Amino acid sequence: MQRSYTYRVFLLVASIFIYANSWGQDPQYSQYYAAPLYLNPAFAGSELVPRVGLNYRNQWPGLDAQFTTFSAYFDTFLEDYNSGVGLLVMSDTEGAAKLRSTTIAGFYSYELRLGEKAYFRPGFRASYIRRDIGFYENLVFANQINPTNPWGDLLPSDVPGFGDPVNLLSLSVGGLFFTDKFWFGVAADHLNQPNQSFLENGISNLPYKLSIHTGYRISLGTGGYRNDFTHMYKQRYIVPTINYKRQGPFEQLDAGAYLYMEPLILGLWYRGLPYKPVEQQSNRDAIVLMAGVNLINGVSIGYSFDYTVSKLGIQSGGAHEISLSFLLADRNQNKIRGRDTILPCPKF
Repeated sequence: MQRSYTYRVFLLVASIFIYANSWGQDPQYSQYYAAPLYLNPAFAGSELVPRVGLNYRNQWPGLDAQFTTFSAYFDTFLEDYNSGVGLLVMSDTEGAAKLRSTTIAGFYSYELRLGEKAYFRPGFRASYIRRDIGFYENLVFANQINPTNPWGDLLPSDVPGFGDPVNLLSLSVGGLFFTDKFWFGVAADHLNQPNQSFLENGISNLPYKLSIHTGYRISLGTGGYRNDFTHMYKQRYIVPTINYKRQGPFEQLDAGAYLYMEPLILGLWYRGLPYKPVEQQSNRDAIVLMAGVNLINGVSIGYSFDYTVSKLGIQSGGAHEISLSFLLADRNQNKIRGRDTILPCPKF
C-alpha cells in the first residue's frame, strides 16, 4: 500500500532521532513529591509505615507525539533494622515513534539520627529497564526509499539489530537530610550510564541524572478541631520548595510553593531556566497548578495541570497528572519510635 510523501517524511524524521546517538531524558512528574521513590531512593520507608502509591501523567495530549507515564510503588520501614525498602514499577511511552520503557526498581535506605530532630537517610536503587519501539514496523529509513520512485513500494531495511528490545541495568544513589521544618535531598541516577542503543554494536549511553530538592515548612497557625476522636487542631502551613534537575545538556528548575489548609492542599510553581537556553532554544516549560487532599485516614489524592509556556504553546494540551497514595496500618504502632519528628516535605 502506498503512503503519502508527507507521512513518510514525518516518520523518517522520527526515526532519525531514535537511530542517532541522541541525548535521552527520563520521564518527569510535576507532582514529584507524590512520586517519592522515583525522586530519591532515600525516601524509601520515610513515612515509617507501609505506603502504596499510583501516579499517572499524560503530557501534550493535543499532539500526536504525546508522552504518557504510569507508575506504582510500595515501600515500608523495617523498625528492627532501621531501614526502608521499596519496589517501583513504571511504564512510559514517548512520542510519535512510541518508544516504550518498562522499569522495575528495588530500593533500600537507612535512617541515621544526627541530633535532636535532625536525621540523614542514604538510599540506593537498582533498576531493570526494558526499552522497545512500539511503532518500529511503521518507521521509514532513508535507505528504504527508492530515489527513482519515492512514492512506490519501500525497499527492505538493512539496519542491523534495530527494532530488538534493549535491556538495561541502572544504579542510583541518594541522600536526604531533614528536621521538623527543613529538608535537603540529592539524588544521582544512572551512575553506570548503561548503553541504550538500539543498533547492533552501537553506543548510546544513558546520561546520569542529578536532582537537588529542598524546602521549608512555615506554620500559619492552627485551624478548628478535626472532626474525629483525636481532639487535635487542623494544620495550616505554607511550604516553599525547589527541585533542580540536570541530565545530559538539559537542565530544569521547579520553583514554587504549597499551601496546606487541612485537608486541602494547593500548589503553584514554575518549571524552566529561561536565562539558560538549550541548543539556542529558550528553556521555558510550564506553569504548574495543583490541588489535592490529605485525609486523616492516610489517603492522599492530587491533580495537577501543566500550562505550557514553551513554543509548543497551550495548543499542545499541556499535561495532566493524577496521584493517589495511602498509608497502611502500622504494625509497630505500640513500639517506641526512634524518630521524634515527621518528614516535613509535602505529599505532592
